Amino acid sequence: MKPALVLVDLQNDFLGAAGLEPAASAVVRGAARLLAAARRAGVPVLHVVTSVPAGGAGRMPHWDRRDDRRCVAGTPGHEPPAALAAAPGEAVVAKTFFSGFSSGALAPALAASGADAVVLAGVHLHGCVRATALDAYQRGFEVMVAEDAVGSDDPLHASVTRRYLEGRAARFLPVEEIATLFIGGGAGPREDAGALETLPAAVVGGRPLAGGAPLRVHCSPRETATALFRVPLGGPREAAAAVEAASDAAAEWRRAAPERRARPLHALADRLEREAPGLAALIAEDVGKPVRLAALEVARTAALVRRAARLETPAPTRYASATAARRVPLGTVAIVTPWNNPLAIPWGKIAAALALGNTVVWKPAPAASRVALRSLELAWDAGLPDLAIALVCGDRRAAEAVMAEPRVGGISVSGSSAAGWSAQEAAARRRVPLQAELGGNNAAIVWDGADVAEAAALVARGAFEFAGQRCTANRRAVLRDSLFEEFVEAAAAAAAALRMGDPLDPKTDLGPLVSVAARDDVREAIGDASPSAEAILVPHADPGRARELEDRGAYLAPVIVVAPPSSAPIVQEETFGPVLVVQRAARFEEALDVANGVRQGLVAALFAGDGPWRERFRERIEAGILKGGSSTADADAEAPFGGWKASGVGPPERGSGDLEFYTRAQALHGDL
Repeated sequence: MKPALVLVDLQNDFLGAAGLEPAASAVVRGAARLLAAARRAGVPVLHVVTSVPAGGAGRMPHWDRRDDRRCVAGTPGHEPPAALAAAPGEAVVAKTFFSGFSSGALAPALAASGADAVVLAGVHLHGCVRATALDAYQRGFEVMVAEDAVGSDDPLHASVTRRYLEGRAARFLPVEEIATLFIGGGAGPREDAGALETLPAAVVGGRPLAGGAPLRVHCSPRETATALFRVPLGGPREAAAAVEAASDAAAEWRRAAPERRARPLHALADRLEREAPGLAALIAEDVGKPVRLAALEVARTAALVRRAARLETPAPTRYASATAARRVPLGTVAIVTPWNNPLAIPWGKIAAALALGNTVVWKPAPAASRVALRSLELAWDAGLPDLAIALVCGDRRAAEAVMAEPRVGGISVSGSSAAGWSAQEAAARRRVPLQAELGGNNAAIVWDGADVAEAAALVARGAFEFAGQRCTANRRAVLRDSLFEEFVEAAAAAAAALRMGDPLDPKTDLGPLVSVAARDDVREAIGDASPSAEAILVPHADPGRARELEDRGAYLAPVIVVAPPSSAPIVQEETFGPVLVVQRAARFEEALDVANGVRQGLVAALFAGDGPWRERFRERIEAGILKGGSSTADADAEAPFGGWKASGVGPPERGSGDLEFYTRAQALHGDL
């Protein structure tokens, strides 16, 4: 294979489109990494741009109809960001219509390069990238799309496009994997010969299924040169087997008495507590969560399972008309979960689904696969039927295959915004219920009467513990301007006091990020924020120690970004790392506007003394979880857990949400 990199419409006018997902900054970072890798490897690079003459003649007809003046030659909007500018010798191909091939210049340029494969990055995935991919496929090229270097201002359409292209014309791969293809492999992580564990592609009926699927190596976050295990990337075959088995078992499990369903859940909670030290160490090793926090997660998981075991479907409601209404299970539920809480998030869902009479097909994140398998062993040992839970290992493709299975009666997912769009598309296509928790860009307001030092300490811990890798982490702090300097100084001191180190050390507060790629993405986001922020603070007590850790693992010292513009990507987008953004407000109404001024709405917190602040906060804040006198991090295990706006779709997890999601209403008329 001889690839060429084709960058499509990575121009300022397109990147500035409202609603672009991922955000323009993330698309540019991914494309810049890909471009740098191509140049290092000597891979031909071609820049495809939409170009409208200065007079506006020759635009696409629908641009003419609405007098669209984007991408006019000679204007700043026509140009790419500096990081993506063409280097000498790189072809720039102008086009008018959607496909990069539409002008007739791209095909001969590719022929001259000798390429037999194209790698695409750019915007918009649902439009020009799609059209270019299909035309490249028609011309006989192998087509790859860099899945983390494409964006769209119509993300649901983009999700449909990705599924459509993957089934026909293109492979979607991460930038990191494509960069490896450019150089023909590499040294890679260290693997002890013959000793590296390979996980099953799926577990169905208590039996592992070996995969002929591709394998992904998961490396230690704390020692990134060391491989821990291989994860098969399951797909339609594994998904079909898992869903078939769980669906076949659904009728019997639904008929089981509530106490029969509850008994093994209580036993599982006991086993989780008994195995807590080993489970906590496994979580620390595999995902880098400090073992002290991992132990708390195990305890929380046991509490969530016990809480779920107490769930029962209520008796039918009787109406005066002699009509009744009852709740019935969905059947088989697809549950897709992330790596950062590899026990608590999945088992909070799985236990509730089982207690209410459903069976489950579970797709954990690749990094969490070993923890998932160990928890399943404990579940079966506790007496849960083998067929009630099936597991499929893999990445996004495995999740999409499970969600697409026709016998899945509902989908519950926790993950990124992209995962949410994929789940929404799958649920809409088959018209099944969806419950989605999609992260947060959470703000704490610190206002008059607050103990500033205490608030700063709590916010810093909420922002930086576990390297900021939780959906409830305190991403932002909004300060009364008169308290601003005092808070920043106190937060920096509190951050410096947190212990950064080996996640297996019980004294560690802040371990590594889950991977080098995750760490580098956060680091680049901070770099992008630097020019517009008042200051970038790195308040580590021992900078030399931090550099030593960063050389060895996926570590990143805590960072405080001081007063960037509200429109800056570091403010608007969830930075899943040890980053706290501090913003000013002169009035409380302004503080509420700032806190609400992002697309997500999971958690918001308030630190304030006496006054009207709490009432105004409750009245106006746009978030699913509100907290007073504490950081946004963490939430009660009993209460509903769900976000507003872009943070959630469907009923919340836990609380009233369990019955609302895992069962559905059915009206009974007549003599039924």
